[in-house]
Amino acid sequence: MLKGIDPLLTPDLLKVLAEMGHDDAVLLADANFTAMRLAAGKPVLHLPGSSMLRAVQAVASVLPLASDVESPVAFMQVSGTTPPYRSGLQREVLDMLQPSLLPGQQPESIERFAFYERVQSIYAIVLTGELQPFGNFILRKGVIGENLRP
Repeated sequence: MLKGIDPLLTPDLLKVLAEMGHDDAVLLADANFTAMRLAAGKPVLHLPGSSMLRAVQAVASVLPLASDVESPVAFMQVSGTTPPYRSGLQREVLDMLQPSLLPGQQPESIERFAFYERVQSIYAIVLTGELQPFGNFILRKGVIGENLRP
């Protein structure tokens, strides 16, 4: 055990998050996500008993969000809806992340198949136990430095 580190963050997950560089992205995916097909050699880590909100809270506790982009957070749009529709889970997660966004930054809603395309450029996938469909979030890593958010 480590002091101050969320116990949900496994050693393997901490390693992957630490290895990520500026502007690399991590996908936190629901249990329905086709992670193994889309991984294409990327690390896939499992948090099978975790809800999405809990997983995002844990990852966000150690991962600085990118400050140099308009949307450091992206989420999969619910099929059959148009923005700005957000599911209850999406609203809950985005509300939790809102204090980490800088003025002018907004989460990006991405259509399902475009989201799958975006996954091709991510660094790693964290597959949670979340059962709510379309509960998938991409977080872009920023930097820690003087005059930047923690």
